[in-house]
Amino acid sequence: MTIYNFSAGPAVLPKAVLEIAQSEMLDYKNSGMSVMELSHRSSLFEEIIQAAEGLLRELMAIPDNYKVLFLQGGASLQFTMVPLNLAQGKKALYVNTGSWSKKAISAAKALENVEVEVIASSEDKNHTYIPEMPEMVDQDAAYVHITTNNTIEGTAFAKIPSFGKVPVVADMSSNILANDYKVEDFGVIYAGAQKNIGPAGLTVVIIREDLLNQEAAFAPMLDYALQAKNNSLYNTPPTYSIYIAKLVFEWVKAQGGVAGITEKDQKKAQLLYDAIENSSLFTSPVEKASRSITNIPFVTGDEALDKAFNQGALAEGFENLKGHRSVGGMRASLYNAFPLEGVEALVAFMAKFEKENGGN
Repeated sequence: MTIYNFSAGPAVLPKAVLEIAQSEMLDYKNSGMSVMELSHRSSLFEEIIQAAEGLLRELMAIPDNYKVLFLQGGASLQFTMVPLNLAQGKKALYVNTGSWSKKAISAAKALENVEVEVIASSEDKNHTYIPEMPEMVDQDAAYVHITTNNTIEGTAFAKIPSFGKVPVVADMSSNILANDYKVEDFGVIYAGAQKNIGPAGLTVVIIREDLLNQEAAFAPMLDYALQAKNNSLYNTPPTYSIYIAKLVFEWVKAQGGVAGITEKDQKKAQLLYDAIENSSLFTSPVEKASRSITNIPFVTGDEALDKAFNQGALAEGFENLKGHRSVGGMRASLYNAFPLEGVEALVAFMAKFEKENGGN
């Protein structure tokens, strides 16, 4: 039975990448060592991390005045690192579009020397849409923080808003390398790797040089400027995760780059959205203009039917389709490495389930 992994993260990786990793597991480039055994100060690993950065810069067209950092702690640590480095003694502005935005807001509020203001929110409708942005924001604010794609709620920013001279900081964990955003529209981009880049343990940070903190952070490991000065090698980085990320970047490039992979992602998402729209049983809780192409929630409107669907899907080899515990229903996460055949199989199963359960 073919297994299709719809997990929101850690998520599916390209089979071709896993095969290369398998072939190099015991002996990387005739070194007699696995990548996991290489010193992070060795020439072999320096080649890996430099290649990873170069490929990411190429794929995302990252301007020269941005630093690329390979850090640890997941995107959740960035909830604290961003205000700690950028907003000491300043106001930080946030857009609340769901669970991860709320956690970022809470982390910023926990810092004594940061003033937090929520400038827009979709909480009034259970985060089923992307809210309108205010025409003007405080131009002395340190930044505006957004979550470009909301993994749990299934919403995404179709266009990145501008806030005058105030830089945009984005949690892009779940749709990095799967959109047509321009890096220069952001001051900071950060992303946990375990969705579109690689295994858990690595966090990518892309930061404009003028936003690097001028004063040392009280905790060296949380200091962007120090990490940038040391080229992400202040301490031992997540070496194997960076290696897998490099392989994924090579794979994305081979798919036609970000533009090519995004086109494929849009095709996968449209296939599923069309099935939902044409169904008399399944519906999408998300407003059309705000729908993500990456994480697609859907429901029957009946908790018992949702449960039956999830059980039946699991028996058919559809792993991790159950919706997040906070929203229920179902959720298909269609990251870059998820195959079109998996969406086609899911759509066929949905039609079969609907026919068997009173649908038209």
